Amino acid sequence: MSVEQSEAARASYNRMSRVYGLLSNSSEKKFVEVAIRQVLEPRDGEVILEPGFGAGQVLLALARMVGPTGRVCGIDVSDGMVAAARRRLAGSGVEDRVEIRRGDASSMPYADATFDAVFMSFTLELFPDDEIPVVLSECRRVLEPGGRICVASMSARGKNGLMMRSYVWAHRRFPHFVDCRPIFARKTLEDAGFEVLDEKLLSMWGLPVEIVLGRPK
Repeated sequence: MSVEQSEAARASYNRMSRVYGLLSNSSEKKFVEVAIRQVLEPRDGEVILEPGFGAGQVLLALARMVGPTGRVCGIDVSDGMVAAARRRLAGSGVEDRVEIRRGDASSMPYADATFDAVFMSFTLELFPDDEIPVVLSECRRVLEPGGRICVASMSARGKNGLMMRSYVWAHRRFPHFVDCRPIFARKTLEDAGFEVLDEKLLSMWGLPVEIVLGRPK
């Protein structure tokens, strides 16, 4: 992501950080729970990374699932989201299992082969088309051999009906509010060198949502 794009995204999500948790809970919670509990299935003792953690709801859920010997790391471009996530984690009893920082997922400050899993919910589609392969390359780099990646995203699969056309129009017209754009999540992961292990195609307000689990080939 260019410096200009990164700063624009940072400013936009800083503005939304106070209400982002409420917005995402109302629309994304069901899909994130399916992705975590039925697809990713975190295990005791695992080390998991969440790029684009937003207000921190998933960080909290993952920290509880990996248990006292596990660890969760998160990176987000927005100072406001970092602050919101820290407020959410404070007093949760699992904050010592979570490490969060501000940064760009296209250039992550983690060593190679650090994580057992990477989880991204309604995040990958926020990056420009030419940046998505860069982000996924970084995910491959930081994954342990045999590690896995789970992506939940708005999907471009399915019929181009009225709801899809209306959503795409709203995204183009108001990208800072309707921020997720539909992508082909499975194909995107395959093109980036991941083998698909599992996938689910769900529906949000009549719009398709892909949940895809993969591992590096």
